[in-house]
Amino acid sequence: MSEPTHADKEKKKPIPPSLSGRRALPPNISNAEEDEVPVMEMTGFVPRGVNLKDFLEVKEVHMFKRDQDVNKKEHHTDKYYHPKLIVRRGQPFLIQIDFNRPYNPEKDQFWVEYLIGRYPQQNKGTYIPIPLVEELQSGTWGAKITWKEDSSVRLSIMSAPTCIVGKFRLYVAVLTPYGILRTKRNPETDTYILFNPWCPEDSVFLDDEKEREEYVLNDLGVVFHGDINNVKSRSWNYGQFEEGILDACLHLMDRAKLDLSGRGNPVKISRIGSAVINAKDDEGVVAGSWDNIYAYGVAPSAWTGSVDILLEYHSSGMPVRYGQCWVFAGVFNTFLRCIGIPGRIVTNYSSAHDNDANLQLDVFVDEEGKVDSKLTKDSIWNYHCWNEAWMTRPDLPVGFGGWQVVDSTPQENSDGMYRCGPASVQAIKHGHVCFQFDAPFVFAEVNSDVVYSKAMKDGTRVIEHIDKTHIGKLILTKEIGSDRTKDITEQYKFQEGTEEERLALETALMYGVKKQATQDTMEPAGTEVDMDFQVENATLGSDFKVTVTFRNNSRNHYTATVYLSGNIVFYTGVTKNEFKNHTFDVTLEPLASKISEVLIKSGEYMSQLLEQASLHFFVTARLNETKKILAKQKTSVLQIPKLHIKVSFRNATKETSNYPEFRIHSASLSH
Repeated sequence: MSEPTHADKEKKKPIPPSLSGRRALPPNISNAEEDEVPVMEMTGFVPRGVNLKDFLEVKEVHMFKRDQDVNKKEHHTDKYYHPKLIVRRGQPFLIQIDFNRPYNPEKDQFWVEYLIGRYPQQNKGTYIPIPLVEELQSGTWGAKITWKEDSSVRLSIMSAPTCIVGKFRLYVAVLTPYGILRTKRNPETDTYILFNPWCPEDSVFLDDEKEREEYVLNDLGVVFHGDINNVKSRSWNYGQFEEGILDACLHLMDRAKLDLSGRGNPVKISRIGSAVINAKDDEGVVAGSWDNIYAYGVAPSAWTGSVDILLEYHSSGMPVRYGQCWVFAGVFNTFLRCIGIPGRIVTNYSSAHDNDANLQLDVFVDEEGKVDSKLTKDSIWNYHCWNEAWMTRPDLPVGFGGWQVVDSTPQENSDGMYRCGPASVQAIKHGHVCFQFDAPFVFAEVNSDVVYSKAMKDGTRVIEHIDKTHIGKLILTKEIGSDRTKDITEQYKFQEGTEEERLALETALMYGVKKQATQDTMEPAGTEVDMDFQVENATLGSDFKVTVTFRNNSRNHYTATVYLSGNIVFYTGVTKNEFKNHTFDVTLEPLASKISEVLIKSGEYMSQLLEQASLHFFVTARLNETKKILAKQKTSVLQIPKLHIKVSFRNATKETSNYPEFRIHSASLSH
């Protein structure tokens, strides 16, 4: 026998005598644990000579659980590599019961029971007696006899569209004059019940079939990364139907200690999911690492899917090393889709990590125009991946259901744990950040201003420039049915400068988003000189140029001292070290432009690069006549040279092989 998994070890723990009383039941937080259900539950004395076997007796229960059977086909669960019955809530499914004799409705009475967890209670939805009814009704449990032959009956069972999601134990109970006779515990009749995006009464209902196929049934995807000028993609195998994954995902809710009674609520499940996917404070699934040191683990870029991660965690109970934002998002997407919640991965380019969510990222320069790294604490991620989950939000006003941001990358603490969401995308767009959960933080990720300030020697600061468009400039997800990008930026924010954008910001401020006092962040008067720069697209290992352009809009002559700083950075915007600093002077003629080029040689950066080949440039210029500071920053991701692989195949059989499929997996590569 194989060694029991971490989940197996938790099963069937004895009930402590001090907790066995009705009012002393402990929390019911484990789907894996079970209680002992009596086979005979007598309500009175059984007279001598009465043989209970003379009453209706269950011989066998058929679950129609094969992939080709009607249940899994009708419930869109035939892709799960799992031997048990898997159905979706709010939709009828079939079982067949074989008795010891023909069922007589005039004198026989039986019903089906579903139980989940160790302490089942009817008022908690963890004990469900299912009555026989003439007609099934949507919205409530019921069983209807659809076929009878000899000693067998076939039932169509309707589950409630709000029922708990998890693994239920099935029993058939027969009423006798002396009590209840039940079937013995039989794991072969266990039933997994999932969320149902096909059911209009389910809180995760999605009315477009193509969207359901993409966001629930698609087990392969792409995650976008790179930078706004060089969008890249990496393949990801969600593998939500693979062997062991469904049980691994249900185990996560046990690890999060979510009460079973709350496991029918996608809001609660997605919130605890955002916490348990990371290992920051609860020994969750993935341990993060952003320091480019991956000893005793796997580098984040080496993962190509969620399956190995979830199976290892389910087996060992220990965090899997290592992940970064796309790994957290990929594993979370598997969790969502596996249990039936529509989910997708979103990438926000130039994503603000604003520690105090004040809609402001401060960049400080000294009086010479050089960046002060000691004062500059906020960071701008080249990109950041999070998830969206589709659900209604009955806890919010009408209109804020639909896509919800949930983020399992551990960035900031929320209610005592590292988690984020669910936050309504509609609420974020319109500035209604008062609605739970963590909307101010997400609003800041896509709406913050970059404020360039000059730090004076007397401790004061002078605002030199406010960039209102740098953050959240592009937000992407995968297009339905293809691996192309879908721009969803306008689902998160109105266009900069519009009346709608101004109103959304005012609403966010009214609802408590912090912002520096107006006098502190007032946009400085327009300058007579504009500056911008471009980084040449370059391949890893090549030289390239940074081109700085000035435009003098006045009739005055100016001279400027220009400072360029090139830095090796993590994709989170955190600097590893500076590899280039270059100072030069320019003369700006009236009403004229000036272009200067700075050569970046490969030898300056190659030996220091991190695995994502991200370079960050600050260019600041001080106008000598006015002491005015001009500042810009940009990130560039170097192109990785293409690797050409030639593979030869030989068909060793005498038969023609039509449409063979080959898969090659590597970090950031799948075909």
